[in-house]
Amino acid sequence: MIYGIFVIIGLIALTDACDTISQLLLKHSINTLDVHVDTIRKALRFVLRLVRSPLVWCGFLFSTVSLGVWLFVLTKAPLNFAYSLDSMRYVMIALASVVVLKEKVGAVRWLGILSVVIGIAMVAAG
Repeated sequence: MIYGIFVIIGLIALTDACDTISQLLLKHSINTLDVHVDTIRKALRFVLRLVRSPLVWCGFLFSTVSLGVWLFVLTKAPLNFAYSLDSMRYVMIALASVVVLKEKVGAVRWLGILSVVIGIAMVAAG
């Protein structure tokens, strides 16, 4: 049974990693467009530029993989367990935002992230 739990935790980590990569790709795509949307015409141009961006499509691909793995996880684990562990994505996205996007995270937010990590550990412990 322990092997099964480790597999489930690994698959949940995989979904969170895919979502983190997806969010980084989407954020990078938005940042590179440098569009100020203040009219409907500019909004339509913005959407068209997004649709033509390979990074946006890669982001969608990672989201789709994440969804597929997540649906498999839901066939193997109780929802309350899986969804609680799925909170790792908040930690992963915050860390990736700092490392990859060079975003700043304040002390209060780090404290909140630490709280999430403690909560995940408690859920995983049982």
